[in-house]
Amino acid sequence: MLDAAPQHRLGSVDRAGIFPLVAEGLVFEAGGRRLVDGLDLRLDGAERVVILGPNGAGKSLLLKLLDGLVAPSAGRIAWNGRPADMAVRAATAMVFQRPVLLRRSVAANLDHALAARGINGVERRQRVGDALAMARLSPLAAQPARLLSGGEQQRLALARALALQPRLLFLDEPTASLDPASTLAVEGLIEAARHAGAATVLVTHDRGQARRHADRILFMQSGRVVEDTPADAFFDRPRSAAGRAYLEGRIFV
Repeated sequence: MLDAAPQHRLGSVDRAGIFPLVAEGLVFEAGGRRLVDGLDLRLDGAERVVILGPNGAGKSLLLKLLDGLVAPSAGRIAWNGRPADMAVRAATAMVFQRPVLLRRSVAANLDHALAARGINGVERRQRVGDALAMARLSPLAAQPARLLSGGEQQRLALARALALQPRLLFLDEPTASLDPASTLAVEGLIEAARHAGAATVLVTHDRGQARRHADRILFMQSGRVVEDTPADAFFDRPRSAAGRAYLEGRIFV
């Protein structure tokens, strides 16, 4: 089994300028249904947030709203008191459940992402090398990314995000389809992000993973956050009936 990823130079993350991230009255409607329903949220940075809840609760959709991938039907999102701008976009990164990779080599996937952010020259080459080493993909640098195994592809997707040195990293079930060894390797990269100073917001159905990576739990049901609490408090004594049922593995609506 792979051990957690070794630590490599990621750079110091300066969180000033984007936090707090505040969502007020956030609503998203589609097909006549309200999928996110009047949600309020504040992220102050330097914390590990895990979003839990049943399928259809709106967890992944909330990440996309916060990251600006979809626009809310109502409500507002403010970053340090202002709407998202290019500086905010450059300070966040998203990793999806299914890796989105270019039809290029492993190294070229990293190089392209950094070039798109305007990072050039020696710094770009250094970051590519560091990211490959951190994800244990250096021997595969010239291989087409699409020929990697599922676990390797997810490590590449996460390494690409970390090479951008994000201040806030959104993670949408990044280990949902991975075996235990690959899950451990990906979790090592998530910890590398934390040690570099990035705040993380992780959606998962894995309660063990949530315990390992959460300072704070947001528990969602029907498009709303029904619990927002320190992780230990949620796992020891959830306040809501839905939270208790979820932890007990019971079906609830």
